[in-house]
Amino acid sequence: MRRVTRNLLIAIALVVVALLALGALPSYLGTGDPYYLTVESIETDDTAVDVNEVSERRYPYLMGALTSDDGRSDGYQMGPFGMKEWFTHTPFDEVDSLTTSVAEAETDDGVRVEYDGQKYHVQIVQP
Repeated sequence: MRRVTRNLLIAIALVVVALLALGALPSYLGTGDPYYLTVESIETDDTAVDVNEVSERRYPYLMGALTSDDGRSDGYQMGPFGMKEWFTHTPFDEVDSLTTSVAEAETDDGVRVEYDGQKYHVQIVQP
C-alpha cells in the first residue's frame, strides 16, 4: 500500500472516530438542575396542537410526559457553555416545533396540545 493511500485511510478513520465521539459525548455532558417537560390537563376551547399522530422518536420528551403517571418527562441537563444543545435533541426544541406548527396554540409559558381527546398545557420547568 502506498504511503499516501495509507495516510488517507488513517485520516478518514480519525474523522469517523471523532464524529462518533461527538455523537456520544453530549449525552454524558450535563450540568445543573434538570429541565422537565410537564403536561397539565386543562379545560379550554382554545386552539391546540393535535399530537395524536406524532412519533415518540421525534417528540420523546412530550410523549414521555403525556404517557407518564406524574405528567413529567425525563430530565434534561444543559451542557457547559451551551455546547450540548448543538448536538442533542432538547425539550426546548419540541416546544419550539409545536409553537411553530400552530402559532395560535402558544401560551405565555408553553403550548396547548390535544392528545386522546383531552387538552393539555405543556411547559418546561426546572425545579
